[in-house]
Amino acid sequence: MNNTGKLEAIWLKRMKRGPMDPVSQAHLTAGRGLDGNANQGGKRQVTIIEQEVWKTLMAALGADLDPSARRANLMVSGLKLADSRHKVLQIGSCRIRIYGETKPCEQMDEAFPGLQDAMRDKWGGGAFGEVLDGGDITVGNTVAWIE
Repeated sequence: MNNTGKLEAIWLKRMKRGPMDPVSQAHLTAGRGLDGNANQGGKRQVTIIEQEVWKTLMAALGADLDPSARRANLMVSGLKLADSRHKVLQIGSCRIRIYGETKPCEQMDEAFPGLQDAMRDKWGGGAFGEVLDGGDITVGNTVAWIE
């Protein structure tokens, strides 16, 4: 199994239900999340989706939505998020502990009918976690599971 991948995208959400703004770099703060993002603290500081899963979902639904429609903060490629609970993901110099699967909400069906249901299987909605070590992250950074 491939143990490294790449950070493909970063999005900041300025307010709840607000637009997802793509950025090329961002700062993670330990115990809080992405600087400038609406959701801070708790167990769900950062949400992550997998590029390959998004493409599979779009193909299955015959849709072509921008992955920002998922409303996640980070998109990674080259490694699997499924069953990653309690694993630690390294992005650049930052570490994120995965706490669980991000369940798709009704906003997914507002984006495309049937998307919420399609995401329910095998961590299709991605993962969420807590920032252990903060720092700067940039699109293109290597991502890897830390054993």
